[in-house]
Amino acid sequence: MPVTKVVILNWNGSAHLRTFLPSVICTTPSDIGIVVADNGSTDDSRNVIRLEFPSVELLELDANYGFAGGYNRALSRIEADYFILLNSDVATTEGWCEPLVAALDNNLSLAAVQPKIRAYTSPDNFEYAGACGGFIDALGYPFCRGRILQCVETDNGQYDISRRCFWASGACMACRSEAFFRTGGFDEDFFAHMEEIDFCWRAQRYGYSIAVEPASVVYHLGGGTLPTNSPRKTYLNYRNNLYMLYKNLPSCRLWYVMPLRMCFDGLSAAVYLLQGRLTLVKQVWRAHMDFYRALRSLRVKRHLIHANTSPDLCKQIFEVVYHGSIVMRYYVGKRKFGNMM
Repeated sequence: MPVTKVVILNWNGSAHLRTFLPSVICTTPSDIGIVVADNGSTDDSRNVIRLEFPSVELLELDANYGFAGGYNRALSRIEADYFILLNSDVATTEGWCEPLVAALDNNLSLAAVQPKIRAYTSPDNFEYAGACGGFIDALGYPFCRGRILQCVETDNGQYDISRRCFWASGACMACRSEAFFRTGGFDEDFFAHMEEIDFCWRAQRYGYSIAVEPASVVYHLGGGTLPTNSPRKTYLNYRNNLYMLYKNLPSCRLWYVMPLRMCFDGLSAAVYLLQGRLTLVKQVWRAHMDFYRALRSLRVKRHLIHANTSPDLCKQIFEVVYHGSIVMRYYVGKRKFGNMM
Protein backbone atom coordinates (compact mmCIF):
# COMPACT_ATOMS: atom_id res chain seq x y z
CA MET A 1 0.00 0.00 0.00
CA PRO A 2 1.36 3.46 -0.85
CA VAL A 3 2.40 5.52 2.15
CA THR A 4 0.50 8.84 2.37
CA LYS A 5 1.32 11.84 4.56
CA VAL A 6 -0.72 15.01 5.09
CA VAL A 7 1.76 17.89 5.27
CA ILE A 8 0.67 21.27 6.65
CA LEU A 9 3.08 24.16 6.20
CA ASN A 10 2.72 26.65 9.03
CA TRP A 11 4.11 30.12 9.68
CA ASN A 12 2.91 32.04 12.73
CA GLY A 13 -0.43 30.29 12.49
CA SER A 14 -1.08 29.04 16.00
CA ALA A 15 -4.65 30.38 15.90
CA HIS A 16 -5.33 28.54 12.64
CA LEU A 17 -3.82 25.34 14.05
CA ARG A 18 -6.16 25.46 17.03
CA THR A 19 -9.16 26.16 14.79
CA PHE A 20 -8.58 23.81 11.86
CA LEU A 21 -6.22 21.02 12.91
CA PRO A 22 -8.86 19.20 15.03
CA SER A 23 -10.98 18.59 11.91
CA VAL A 24 -7.94 17.24 10.04
CA ILE A 25 -7.11 14.84 12.88
CA CYS A 26 -10.72 13.65 13.20
CA THR A 27 -11.31 13.04 9.49
CA THR A 28 -7.95 11.65 8.36
CA PRO A 29 -7.63 7.83 8.38
CA SER A 30 -5.36 6.49 11.10
CA ASP A 31 -2.93 4.98 8.59
CA ILE A 32 -2.21 8.42 7.08
CA GLY A 33 0.28 10.44 9.07
CA ILE A 34 -0.13 14.16 9.71
CA VAL A 35 2.95 16.39 9.70
CA VAL A 36 3.09 20.10 10.52
CA ALA A 37 6.18 21.64 8.93
CA ASP A 38 6.88 24.84 10.82
CA ASN A 39 8.40 27.51 8.59
CA GLY A 40 10.45 29.34 11.23
CA SER A 41 7.47 30.64 13.23
CA THR A 42 8.06 33.30 15.86
CA ASP A 43 4.72 32.77 17.63
CA ASP A 44 3.80 29.82 19.86
CA SER A 45 2.97 27.46 16.96
CA ARG A 46 5.55 24.83 17.91
CA ASN A 47 4.40 24.62 21.52
CA VAL A 48 0.79 24.39 20.35
CA ILE A 49 1.68 21.30 18.30
CA ARG A 50 3.77 19.70 21.05
CA LEU A 51 1.32 20.31 23.90
CA GLU A 52 -2.13 20.31 22.28
CA PHE A 53 -1.71 17.93 19.32
CA PRO A 54 0.81 15.27 20.41
CA SER A 55 -0.37 12.82 17.71
CA VAL A 56 0.85 15.21 15.00
CA GLU A 57 4.48 15.06 13.88
CA LEU A 58 6.31 18.40 14.10
CA LEU A 59 9.01 19.10 11.52
CA GLU A 60 10.93 22.29 12.29
CA LEU A 61 12.55 24.53 9.68
CA ASP A 62 15.07 27.16 10.76
CA ALA A 63 13.58 30.12 8.83
CA ASN A 64 10.59 31.24 6.77
CA TYR A 65 11.32 29.93 3.28
CA GLY A 66 7.90 30.84 1.89
CA PHE A 67 5.39 28.35 0.53
CA ALA A 68 7.72 27.09 -2.19
CA GLY A 69 10.94 26.79 -0.23
CA GLY A 70 9.22 25.59 2.91
CA TYR A 71 7.49 22.71 1.18
CA ASN A 72 10.60 21.78 -0.82
CA ARG A 73 12.62 21.45 2.38
CA ALA A 74 9.88 19.72 4.34
CA LEU A 75 8.97 17.14 1.69
CA SER A 76 12.63 16.24 1.15
CA ARG A 77 12.68 15.09 4.78
CA ILE A 78 9.44 13.07 4.68
CA GLU A 79 9.28 9.53 3.30
CA ALA A 80 5.98 8.92 1.51
CA ASP A 81 4.60 7.84 -1.85
CA TYR A 82 1.88 10.51 -1.78
CA PHE A 83 1.92 13.93 -0.15
CA ILE A 84 -1.29 15.79 0.61
CA LEU A 85 -0.30 19.45 0.88
CA LEU A 86 -2.82 21.24 3.09
CA ASN A 87 -3.01 24.87 4.14
CA SER A 88 -3.23 25.54 7.87
CA ASP A 89 -6.56 27.37 7.34
CA VAL A 90 -8.42 24.42 5.78
CA ALA A 91 -11.17 22.42 7.51
CA THR A 92 -11.55 18.88 6.21
CA THR A 93 -14.66 16.71 6.04
CA GLU A 94 -15.38 13.03 6.62
CA GLY A 95 -13.96 10.96 3.76
CA TRP A 96 -11.88 13.76 2.28
CA CYS A 97 -8.65 11.76 1.95
CA GLU A 98 -9.83 8.55 0.35
CA PRO A 99 -10.98 9.91 -3.06
CA LEU A 100 -7.67 11.79 -3.50
CA VAL A 101 -5.60 8.72 -2.68
CA ALA A 102 -7.78 6.55 -4.93
CA ALA A 103 -7.31 8.97 -7.83
CA LEU A 104 -3.52 8.65 -7.53
CA ASP A 105 -3.80 4.86 -7.14
CA ASN A 106 -5.97 4.47 -10.23
CA ASN A 107 -4.04 6.73 -12.60
CA LEU A 108 -0.27 6.30 -12.58
CA SER A 109 0.17 9.30 -14.90
CA LEU A 110 -1.52 11.62 -12.41
CA ALA A 111 0.94 14.01 -10.74
CA ALA A 112 -1.54 15.96 -8.61
CA VAL A 113 -5.24 16.06 -7.75
CA GLN A 114 -7.25 18.56 -5.76
CA PRO A 115 -10.62 18.26 -3.98
CA LYS A 116 -13.63 20.51 -4.34
CA ILE A 117 -12.78 23.59 -2.27
CA ARG A 118 -15.60 25.54 -0.66
CA ALA A 119 -15.38 28.78 1.32
CA TYR A 120 -15.14 28.34 5.08
CA THR A 121 -17.02 31.59 5.75
CA SER A 122 -19.66 30.95 3.02
CA PRO A 123 -20.01 27.16 3.00
CA ASP A 124 -22.42 27.01 0.05
CA ASN A 125 -19.97 28.83 -2.23
CA PHE A 126 -16.80 27.75 -3.94
CA GLU A 127 -13.58 29.23 -2.58
CA TYR A 128 -11.42 31.57 -4.64
CA ALA A 129 -8.16 29.59 -4.45
CA GLY A 130 -9.06 26.44 -6.36
CA ALA A 131 -12.87 26.07 -6.39
CA CYS A 132 -13.46 22.91 -8.46
CA GLY A 133 -10.32 22.69 -10.59
CA GLY A 134 -7.84 25.22 -11.94
CA PHE A 135 -7.31 26.39 -15.53
CA ILE A 136 -5.58 29.24 -17.36
CA ASP A 137 -6.60 31.27 -20.39
CA ALA A 138 -4.60 32.16 -23.50
CA LEU A 139 -2.88 35.06 -21.71
CA GLY A 140 -2.00 33.05 -18.61
CA TYR A 141 -4.71 34.34 -16.28
CA PRO A 142 -5.69 31.61 -13.79
CA PHE A 143 -9.34 30.80 -13.18
CA CYS A 144 -11.34 27.87 -11.86
CA ARG A 145 -14.51 25.94 -12.44
CA GLY A 146 -16.64 27.94 -10.05
CA ARG A 147 -14.52 31.11 -9.93
CA ILE A 148 -13.73 33.56 -12.73
CA LEU A 149 -11.64 36.56 -11.66
CA GLN A 150 -13.41 37.88 -8.53
CA CYS A 151 -16.78 36.20 -9.11
CA VAL A 152 -17.35 33.02 -7.11
CA GLU A 153 -20.29 30.70 -7.80
CA THR A 154 -22.60 28.88 -5.41
CA ASP A 155 -21.96 25.15 -5.45
CA ASN A 156 -25.12 23.47 -6.74
CA GLY A 157 -23.34 20.31 -7.85
CA GLN A 158 -22.80 21.73 -11.33
CA TYR A 159 -19.15 20.63 -11.41
CA ASP A 160 -19.41 17.31 -9.57
CA ILE A 161 -17.52 15.35 -12.21
CA SER A 162 -13.93 14.16 -11.83
CA ARG A 163 -11.90 15.48 -14.72
CA ARG A 164 -8.54 16.62 -15.96
CA CYS A 165 -7.64 20.24 -15.26
CA PHE A 166 -4.60 22.49 -15.75
CA TRP A 167 -3.59 23.12 -12.14
CA ALA A 168 -4.42 21.92 -8.66
CA SER A 169 -4.74 24.34 -5.78
CA GLY A 170 -1.93 24.63 -3.24
CA ALA A 171 -4.60 25.04 -0.54
CA CYS A 172 -5.19 21.29 -0.80
CA MET A 173 -3.29 19.19 -3.31
CA ALA A 174 -2.48 15.50 -3.24
CA CYS A 175 0.62 14.81 -5.29
CA ARG A 176 2.76 11.85 -6.22
CA SER A 177 6.15 12.24 -4.53
CA GLU A 178 7.98 10.76 -7.52
CA ALA A 179 6.46 13.42 -9.79
CA PHE A 180 7.19 16.22 -7.31
CA PHE A 181 10.87 15.44 -7.03
CA ARG A 182 11.34 14.47 -10.68
CA THR A 183 10.09 17.87 -11.83
CA GLY A 184 12.18 19.75 -9.25
CA GLY A 185 9.35 20.60 -6.87
CA PHE A 186 8.30 24.21 -6.44
CA ASP A 187 10.36 27.08 -7.87
CA GLU A 188 11.70 28.81 -4.78
CA ASP A 189 12.14 32.12 -6.61
CA PHE A 190 8.34 32.41 -6.50
CA PHE A 191 8.40 32.39 -2.66
CA ALA A 192 4.58 32.24 -2.55
CA HIS A 193 1.64 32.41 -5.02
CA MET A 194 1.32 30.58 -8.35
CA GLU A 195 4.14 28.16 -7.59
CA GLU A 196 1.59 25.34 -7.69
CA ILE A 197 0.43 26.39 -11.19
CA ASP A 198 4.04 26.52 -12.36
CA PHE A 199 4.65 23.06 -10.85
CA CYS A 200 1.55 21.61 -12.52
CA TRP A 201 2.55 23.09 -15.89
CA ARG A 202 6.03 21.59 -15.62
CA ALA A 203 4.63 18.24 -14.50
CA GLN A 204 2.50 18.10 -17.64
CA ARG A 205 5.65 18.72 -19.68
CA TYR A 206 6.99 15.50 -18.16
CA GLY A 207 3.92 13.64 -19.40
CA TYR A 208 1.90 13.74 -16.17
CA SER A 209 -1.68 14.98 -15.85
CA ILE A 210 -3.53 17.04 -13.23
CA ALA A 211 -7.08 16.42 -12.01
CA VAL A 212 -9.88 17.50 -9.69
CA GLU A 213 -11.87 15.02 -7.60
CA PRO A 214 -15.12 16.64 -6.34
CA ALA A 215 -15.96 13.59 -4.21
CA SER A 216 -13.47 15.06 -1.76
CA VAL A 217 -14.61 18.30 -0.11
CA VAL A 218 -12.69 20.76 2.09
CA TYR A 219 -13.39 24.28 3.38
CA HIS A 220 -10.73 26.98 2.99
CA LEU A 221 -10.64 30.25 4.92
CA GLY A 222 -8.17 31.99 2.58
CA GLY A 223 -5.83 34.90 3.25
CA GLY A 224 -4.38 33.04 6.20
CA THR A 225 -0.81 34.25 5.67
CA LEU A 226 -1.19 37.24 3.33
CA PRO A 227 -4.51 39.14 3.27
CA THR A 228 -6.17 39.45 -0.14
CA ASN A 229 -5.64 43.25 -0.14
CA SER A 230 -1.96 42.99 0.77
CA PRO A 231 0.41 44.99 -1.51
CA ARG A 232 2.91 42.15 -1.09
CA LYS A 233 0.35 39.70 -2.45
CA THR A 234 -0.34 41.97 -5.44
CA TYR A 235 3.36 42.16 -6.19
CA LEU A 236 3.86 38.39 -5.98
CA ASN A 237 0.85 37.64 -8.18
CA TYR A 238 1.97 39.96 -10.99
CA ARG A 239 5.65 39.03 -10.81
CA ASN A 240 5.15 35.28 -10.48
CA ASN A 241 2.67 35.18 -13.34
CA LEU A 242 5.29 36.72 -15.62
CA TYR A 243 7.90 34.28 -14.31
CA MET A 244 5.59 31.33 -15.00
CA LEU A 245 4.63 32.42 -18.50
CA TYR A 246 8.19 33.11 -19.59
CA LYS A 247 9.39 29.75 -18.28
CA ASN A 248 6.62 27.57 -19.67
CA LEU A 249 5.05 29.10 -22.79
CA PRO A 250 6.07 27.40 -26.06
CA SER A 251 8.09 29.62 -28.39
CA CYS A 252 5.22 29.87 -30.88
CA ARG A 253 3.13 31.64 -28.20
CA LEU A 254 5.77 33.41 -26.15
CA TRP A 255 6.49 36.19 -28.65
CA TYR A 256 2.94 37.56 -28.62
CA VAL A 257 1.54 36.46 -25.24
CA MET A 258 4.17 38.22 -23.14
CA PRO A 259 3.68 41.70 -24.75
CA LEU A 260 -0.11 41.33 -24.59
CA ARG A 261 0.02 40.28 -20.97
CA MET A 262 2.23 43.24 -20.08
CA CYS A 263 -0.26 45.57 -21.78
CA PHE A 264 -3.08 44.07 -19.71
CA ASP A 265 -0.98 44.55 -16.58
CA GLY A 266 -0.52 48.18 -17.60
CA LEU A 267 -4.29 48.56 -17.91
CA SER A 268 -4.67 47.09 -14.42
CA ALA A 269 -2.18 49.63 -13.09
CA ALA A 270 -4.13 52.42 -14.81
CA VAL A 271 -7.33 51.26 -13.08
CA TYR A 272 -5.52 51.24 -9.73
CA LEU A 273 -4.31 54.78 -10.47
CA LEU A 274 -7.84 56.00 -11.24
CA GLN A 275 -9.00 54.41 -8.00
CA GLY A 276 -6.30 56.25 -6.08
CA ARG A 277 -4.60 52.99 -5.06
CA LEU A 278 -1.08 54.23 -5.64
CA THR A 279 0.51 51.49 -3.54
CA LEU A 280 -0.83 48.84 -5.93
CA VAL A 281 0.39 50.81 -8.97
CA LYS A 282 3.84 50.72 -7.42
CA GLN A 283 3.59 46.95 -6.88
CA VAL A 284 2.73 46.29 -10.54
CA TRP A 285 5.67 48.45 -11.65
CA ARG A 286 7.98 46.72 -9.19
CA ALA A 287 6.82 43.28 -10.38
CA HIS A 288 7.68 44.14 -14.00
CA MET A 289 11.07 45.60 -13.10
CA ASP A 290 11.97 42.52 -11.07
CA PHE A 291 10.88 40.30 -13.96
CA TYR A 292 13.34 42.07 -16.27
CA ARG A 293 16.10 41.74 -13.66
CA ALA A 294 15.45 37.99 -13.42
CA LEU A 295 15.49 37.32 -17.17
CA ARG A 296 18.96 35.77 -17.20
CA SER A 297 18.07 33.09 -14.66
CA LEU A 298 14.63 32.63 -16.23
CA ARG A 299 16.24 31.89 -19.60
CA VAL A 300 18.25 29.09 -18.01
CA LYS A 301 15.13 27.62 -16.43
CA ARG A 302 13.20 27.95 -19.69
CA HIS A 303 15.92 26.09 -21.60
CA LEU A 304 15.90 23.22 -19.10
CA ILE A 305 12.11 22.96 -19.16
CA HIS A 306 11.79 22.98 -22.95
CA ALA A 307 14.80 20.78 -23.77
CA ASN A 308 12.91 17.49 -23.68
CA THR A 309 9.30 18.48 -24.43
CA SER A 310 7.88 17.12 -27.67
CA PRO A 311 5.45 19.14 -29.85
CA ASP A 312 2.81 16.44 -29.35
CA LEU A 313 3.04 16.86 -25.58
CA CYS A 314 2.64 20.64 -25.92
CA LYS A 315 -0.57 20.08 -27.87
CA GLN A 316 -1.92 17.80 -25.14
CA ILE A 317 -1.16 20.43 -22.49
CA PHE A 318 -3.05 23.11 -24.38
CA GLU A 319 -6.13 20.92 -24.58
CA VAL A 320 -6.90 22.15 -21.04
CA VAL A 321 -6.20 25.83 -21.78
CA TYR A 322 -9.08 28.23 -22.47
CA HIS A 323 -8.11 29.75 -25.81
CA GLY A 324 -9.95 33.01 -25.25
CA SER A 325 -9.43 35.77 -22.69
CA ILE A 326 -11.30 35.58 -19.40
CA VAL A 327 -10.67 39.31 -18.92
CA MET A 328 -12.47 40.15 -22.18
CA ARG A 329 -15.17 37.58 -21.43
CA TYR A 330 -15.68 39.07 -17.97
CA TYR A 331 -15.60 42.82 -18.71
CA VAL A 332 -16.72 43.00 -22.35
CA GLY A 333 -18.90 39.93 -22.70
CA LYS A 334 -20.30 40.34 -19.16
CA ARG A 335 -20.08 36.58 -18.69
CA LYS A 336 -18.97 36.08 -15.12
CA PHE A 337 -20.24 32.56 -14.46
CA GLY A 338 -20.47 29.25 -16.23
CA ASN A 339 -18.20 26.42 -17.30
CA MET A 340 -15.69 27.38 -19.99
CA MET A 341 -13.79 24.10 -20.14
